[in-house]
Amino acid sequence: MNKITDISLESIEVLKGQLRGEVILSGDEKYHASRQVYNGMIDKYPGLIAMCVDVADVIHAVNFGRNHNLLVAVRGGGHNAGGLGVCDDGLVIDLSGLKFVRVDTSDNTVRVGGGNVWGEVDHATHPFGLAVPAGIISTTGVGGLTLGGGVGHLSRRFGLTIDNLLEADMVLADGSVVTVNVDNHSDLFWAIRGGGGNFGVVTSFKFQAHAVKTVYGGPTLWPIEKTGEIMEWYHEFIHNAPDDLNGFIATLVIPGDPFPEHLHNKPFCAIIWCYTGTMEQAEETFKPVMDKNPIFEHVGEMPYPSIQTLFDQLMPAGMQWYWRADFFNELNEEVKATHFKYGSAIPTPLSQMHLYPISGAAGRVGSEDTPWAYRDAKYAGVIVGVDPDPANAKKITDWCKAYWEALHPHSAGGAYSNFMMDEGQERVQACYKHNYTRLARIKKQYDPHNLFKVNQNIRPEE
Repeated sequence: MNKITDISLESIEVLKGQLRGEVILSGDEKYHASRQVYNGMIDKYPGLIAMCVDVADVIHAVNFGRNHNLLVAVRGGGHNAGGLGVCDDGLVIDLSGLKFVRVDTSDNTVRVGGGNVWGEVDHATHPFGLAVPAGIISTTGVGGLTLGGGVGHLSRRFGLTIDNLLEADMVLADGSVVTVNVDNHSDLFWAIRGGGGNFGVVTSFKFQAHAVKTVYGGPTLWPIEKTGEIMEWYHEFIHNAPDDLNGFIATLVIPGDPFPEHLHNKPFCAIIWCYTGTMEQAEETFKPVMDKNPIFEHVGEMPYPSIQTLFDQLMPAGMQWYWRADFFNELNEEVKATHFKYGSAIPTPLSQMHLYPISGAAGRVGSEDTPWAYRDAKYAGVIVGVDPDPANAKKITDWCKAYWEALHPHSAGGAYSNFMMDEGQERVQACYKHNYTRLARIKKQYDPHNLFKVNQNIRPEE
């Protein structure tokens, strides 16, 4: 691999002339702000950042990276757990200037730019009473979340984000542009629905949106000592609930405002709910939840964008993050005891564990219909060590690793790729299970030299 220092200034000047967007180098005033990503634990120094504002810019940037044998990273929203939207010494293709959202009410579809974040999509779709299934934080990038799968508040009702992807425009490794859907490059369309950024740069997405305007939801909390009891009840309850009720379970510490003072800095077992059924049925639907006597609840009717932004203020960009993840099929006695043990010893107020249910619509898709192989798993689990202070990086990392190592023997073996750090090839293959061979074959066809390798990398078939 070359470094930017191996490339002539004349070649860089040619690239600058080709792009409508900026080309940022290490000596430029904007460089340090431009190299940062959501995870403050990531501290990489790219040689060049191409701030693309249209598809032509992306084509020129891809060609530049390929022709000069550079390490290439592609950044949409920059939220990736492992900071895989940035790299050392190479080229970052930044898509944040490719932003647009167009809602078509004739068929309830939405076209979205490769650089948008989900809050921008929600802002555009909400006035029409529509929503696209996404995650749980509105500052998350559309591209990264979609290409990895897309688990969130609407998964049980409408499936993962990839289950609602209808079409994508892509710049391939050779600089060509294709539109992929079920009829055109159908193999590539299959691959990008969960296979990550391995196959090209997606410059726009077309999604199926759904009638969602008002939801009923919010957090319920129980003392951490009730973790085993609540998990046992939740496991039976959520997988038999109607599709329009979603709730992910967590171990967490209440960090402070806007929660009442008597809850601050204490650990809890929590469930964060989102109900998309009729508001007339909401209280009846939540009766079994309230019968479990939460110590605190803040559940009620709200616009859908409000539940999507519930955690935004608590999780601003730039904090230290360490992630570990697995899929799970059961919450047995050992698993519940482990959650209680490590949930009782959360090292910093923002560190937490989530279990997202994979059931309802998300669980009814075949395990080979998309690369997302764990449709039969009950949960996508994630543990995150989070803190604003770099001095606490080791503390949150050690807790996260120990928690994961205690749970991993009880897991289904793989993890949701959007929840992974840079963990090596064996873990990547475990993510895709029986679908990995097909992904590697498609990778060989569309990116035979592995230009797009700064990701949860699928190596071209040999």
